Amino acid sequence: MEQKGSPLTLSSESVWRLLMQYAVPSVIAMTAASLYNITDSIFIGQGVGALAISGLAIAFPFMNLAAAFGSLVGVGASTLMSLRLGQKDYAAANNILGNVFVLNMIMGITYTFVVLLFLDPILYFFGASPQTLPYAHDYMVVISLGNVITHMYLGLNALLRSSGNPRKAMYATIFSVIINIVFTPFFIFVLGWGIRGAAIATVLAQASMLMWQIRFFSNKDYFIHLQKGIFRLKRRIVMDSFSIGMAPFVMNATSSVIIILINRSLIRYGGDLAVGALGIASRVSFLFIMIVIGVNMGMQPIAGYNFGAGHYHRVTKVLRMTLMLATGIMTTGFLISEIFPRAVASVFTHDQELIDIVVPALRIIMMFYPIVGFQMVTSNFFQSIGMAGKAIFMSLSRQVLFLLPCLLIFPPLFGVKGVWYSLPAADLMSSLVASYLLVTQYRKLNIKQ
Repeated sequence: MEQKGSPLTLSSESVWRLLMQYAVPSVIAMTAASLYNITDSIFIGQGVGALAISGLAIAFPFMNLAAAFGSLVGVGASTLMSLRLGQKDYAAANNILGNVFVLNMIMGITYTFVVLLFLDPILYFFGASPQTLPYAHDYMVVISLGNVITHMYLGLNALLRSSGNPRKAMYATIFSVIINIVFTPFFIFVLGWGIRGAAIATVLAQASMLMWQIRFFSNKDYFIHLQKGIFRLKRRIVMDSFSIGMAPFVMNATSSVIIILINRSLIRYGGDLAVGALGIASRVSFLFIMIVIGVNMGMQPIAGYNFGAGHYHRVTKVLRMTLMLATGIMTTGFLISEIFPRAVASVFTHDQELIDIVVPALRIIMMFYPIVGFQMVTSNFFQSIGMAGKAIFMSLSRQVLFLLPCLLIFPPLFGVKGVWYSLPAADLMSSLVASYLLVTQYRKLNIKQ
């Protein structure tokens, strides 16, 4: 008898219908999350000032590091859960839920302690100046204190999607964004809490949704729920989750290092406002990246379940559809950034000097976005079917093999524009690597069909 909430339809429903069922809620959730980042930057830029946007950009590597440790647990465990559900191993799926709880608690507390202990020296190393340090410091103190909440919220949301509840995961993200958008302007403009107010609103919004997630997973009628005996860490679950989650962990951790190098180069060749320009350009480009991540989230349980069940024809089908969607999304972002860069920059700030820096940066950074979606889907595909090694290699190829050398060579030759050109150069080369790896794997799947 089919259990309540069982995702057995992943092996029988129309692949396109399933992809829409899983991807649309994830896309909406990721778009909402990205809009939260954008509106946060708008409120900070308009209500606190241009240098506050630079301070926010300086703090971004911390956010990436937190996301790295969160993805090590959340992404790895959610992929593992999809594979176990494909094998109909519900006992293992429940143990995964309990282990995610414990691991996120341990990592969140440890990360908070280390960050707060060395916050200011790390921020200076990240590229902060005496002008931007106060903003970055105030923001990160609050965000770090709420880090356990963030880890738990993101981890449980990943498990909601993998256990057959993409809509509920979407609702959690959307309501988190709505709460944040309501509180942020109130804290900044009415109470005068500045950039600290934006951070407090973020933590409060995530805490609200975390309580709802815990209540959902406490329902004993659901086939995956919190119960005695699942909170003891199991070596196999921890190691398998870390193995699969290592790819996004490496990607986010390496990205943090790269952002630090970028910020330091921008400070050297362009000053504090160049860092703020990167912050604005990143928020815009991140919107389209997050939409593709949402599509990837829709693909992940379908690909993982069917790969675990041996239905390889369905795996290749969902891969093709996801590639098509991702390419269309990133091409849209490319066109908007190339045609309307000044209008986009003006939404974030009225500072004309900052706008003049954002316009060329945005156009250059998104130069090869029409093919970036292909690279993102390929990396996520290998992660979804448990091939962590290839996913890790793809993450490293863009950040370490291509982007890092470009950042060391281009800025001394071309100044601040050399920083901007490093990003699309890495996008182009990593996409070529992705195409080779994907074609090779695609042929293997076709042979198995």
